[in-house]
Amino acid sequence: MPCEGCTERDNRSTGATVEFLLLGFSELLCLRVLLFLIFLIVHLVTLAGNVMIFVAVVMEPSRPPMLFFLCQLSVIELCYILVIVPKALLSLIVVEGSTISFIGCAAQMHLFVALGGAECFLLVAMSYDRYVAICQPLHYAAVMSEGLCLRLAAACCLAGFAVSLGLTVAVFRLPFCQSHRINHFFCDVPAVLHLACTQSYTPELPLLAACVLLLLLPFLLILTSYVCIAAALLPITSSVGRGKALSTCISHLAITLLHYGCATFMYVRPKSSYSPARDKMVSLVYTNITPLLYPLIYSLRNKEIRGLLMKMLRRRTIAQVN
Repeated sequence: MPCEGCTERDNRSTGATVEFLLLGFSELLCLRVLLFLIFLIVHLVTLAGNVMIFVAVVMEPSRPPMLFFLCQLSVIELCYILVIVPKALLSLIVVEGSTISFIGCAAQMHLFVALGGAECFLLVAMSYDRYVAICQPLHYAAVMSEGLCLRLAAACCLAGFAVSLGLTVAVFRLPFCQSHRINHFFCDVPAVLHLACTQSYTPELPLLAACVLLLLLPFLLILTSYVCIAAALLPITSSVGRGKALSTCISHLAITLLHYGCATFMYVRPKSSYSPARDKMVSLVYTNITPLLYPLIYSLRNKEIRGLLMKMLRRRTIAQVN
């Protein structure tokens, strides 16, 4: 039942004129300059790392499936950063907070969830690649063909955008209270749901459904892949052979734990446990630190990526000398 003070509005007639105020970190006025510099440096380093991996993989004529998926992961991270960063930096410059239109807020939420969902499904595709490489090595080239990789990549993006569209439409069809002040630095789902003028748990059902489709289902598929990998490695008596097989999965496992750990903490919980200050800090890690760690993890752990980066640097050095 709507709470007192709600604004009844027709999305078709007034949605374009409604504005939200992103408060950002307005309570930390004395640290605005420092936070702005830290954010800017982190984002520039993250952009540089993902661009380097993307360019290195694209310049390689023969790309194995894992590098193809890693290239797509870098593209998703680049888009992910560009969706969040501009408003986050603006919220640190403007003391009173930055405004965002109703349509702009919906678009930002849709892209944020869609890219995050596409990344969840992409991690499933990468785990399937590891499963085929370890459990069916003789059939790896035939199974993980270029056509299958392209279809998996397209399916990951389409599934993420479809689930995100349904969630965004469900959230922005809700009646919002008079206050349109979002205590966050972007239009995150829990922060916008907190403004909904309802006293029931019905508005949380679309978020719960999205969590099942984007978090629980992909995680179960990844878990199944690694259970099969573990079962295939048990008969191997050589610790060297077993360690060599597992070393190809460490980077993927690290990214999976980071991504699903933060996402589960953020979204798999009731609306009553929403805490603006805590959520902003977790989102800060989720949207800034984890994208920075992804290229670092793969650059340090993946020999093929290190080789591609060194090859790209050598090409650039030779071109400069010539």
